[in-house]
Amino acid sequence: MERCQGMCELCTKLPATNEYTVSPRSDESIEYQVALCDMCMDQLDANEDGNYWRCLEGSIWNPEPSVQALSYRLLQKFKSQDWANDTINSVELDDNTIQWAMSAYEIASVHKDAYGNLLENGDNVVLIQVLNVKGANFMAAKGTIVKKIKLVEQNTDQIEGKINDQTIVILTKFVKKA
Repeated sequence: MERCQGMCELCTKLPATNEYTVSPRSDESIEYQVALCDMCMDQLDANEDGNYWRCLEGSIWNPEPSVQALSYRLLQKFKSQDWANDTINSVELDDNTIQWAMSAYEIASVHKDAYGNLLENGDNVVLIQVLNVKGANFMAAKGTIVKKIKLVEQNTDQIEGKINDQTIVILTKFVKKA
């Protein structure tokens, strides 16, 4: 890859010495590799607080779809931090690039009920046991129907739903799909 002879396409500070494949990608007409320095390669697997990745505020604007997809994917890991969330909201990427970036999370983010049924946003579920609702003064009875659930993106063991007009987090092992 010719780009590996220049600077890192994420931090733009150190020479690029690695070719990183942004997968999965099926469109062969688009370059799916990003030229990275050793430091960025090392940081890809590290679970740091995100300060190292402040460079993504610039790399997300790179014209290469592969750099945009990797930058967007990494920003998603830190979207709870203001700087990353602001960056995500400030850029308008092609829908295909966003789908490519998020495809790495699709397999991991499968929510299933206690019986292995796939749960999706908007599904209705039934509680299969009595739940003591922490922070509230009530118990949710077995058989309670929770309508229009919302999946918790970062945790496949949790969903959100309303019981007694309060939005609560419910563990998927305590529900069955209605």
